[in-house]
Amino acid sequence: MTTAPATFAWALKRDLRIALRRRADTLNLLGFFVLACLMVPFAVGPETDWLARLGPGIIWVMALLAQLTALPMLFANDHQDGSLEHMLASGRSATALVAGKLLAVWLVSALPLIVITPVMALALSVDLPRTGLLVLTLLLGTPTLLVLGAIGAALTLGVRAGAALVALLCLPLYVPVLIFGAGAVDMVTAGLSPDAHLALLAAGMVLATWGGPYLVALALRTSLE
Repeated sequence: MTTAPATFAWALKRDLRIALRRRADTLNLLGFFVLACLMVPFAVGPETDWLARLGPGIIWVMALLAQLTALPMLFANDHQDGSLEHMLASGRSATALVAGKLLAVWLVSALPLIVITPVMALALSVDLPRTGLLVLTLLLGTPTLLVLGAIGAALTLGVRAGAALVALLCLPLYVPVLIFGAGAVDMVTAGLSPDAHLALLAAGMVLATWGGPYLVALALRTSLE
């Protein structure tokens, strides 16, 4: 019987290897994020003060949308070739399997966006202290976004127009994370403490990372029945 840690490590390595072979998907995601952020000044004008005020919220929305575009393929490829059913029926821990897959997806989809966020913040005239806080909020918030999206992707697995359904399911759930993430930076702009917003983001991340894989695994089993 394979242990849960071994299953987690196996799933993580497997999905990272697959992601390396499909580097174009990550580059497309990153390209969408960069171009979407850089297009904003053309729409709202080049005023530095205006961009600096809106910049953190803009980056948060673009990161959220970039993550959303990756969700339909989270389980779709494994489902199409039958490997998902095989893995879930193999006797391995489904929760550990999902946890490994989710971490791999976060490493190849969310982490690159976070790494390049300081460059996007500079392009939008966001100052250095708020840029650091923005990166922290993304580190805390993107795992929650991923888990919520994974639940939606699992529930709509194999459904026609699944991408649209995932968006309809997930966008309302993303709103609190967006409010607390962008709001933390706004609090600093207003001269107030962002601690409450950061605490809520951290609490959401803890709940998502501990309970999320189980819920995603349950949703997958329900969809495959």
